[in-house]
Amino acid sequence: MAGKYSKEIMPEDVKARLEMGEKLGILDVREIDEWESGHIPGAKHIPLGYLTQRQHELDKNTEMIVVCHSGNRSSIACELLEGLGYNVTNMLGGMSHWTGPRE
Repeated sequence: MAGKYSKEIMPEDVKARLEMGEKLGILDVREIDEWESGHIPGAKHIPLGYLTQRQHELDKNTEMIVVCHSGNRSSIACELLEGLGYNVTNMLGGMSHWTGPRE
């Protein structure tokens, strides 16, 4: 895996937290075609290549679970955002392991 960051979470744990009604900040860093093929309801979409320009759209005080297709790009995003002071957690396995609802 690329990226050095502090926290990881499994997709089934994200799903369980959402099912319990927890309000989670979810950031999807996949490309637009991947996003349009299905994403976690309520997720914010910022492709990895635009993250530095659009980081101001994120709240540093809110835990953000970062998602991509397999967990690789999200690990890079986590490393970048954590270095800028954001509270981020990488969802291991990404959307390829997501069994919850999709929009």
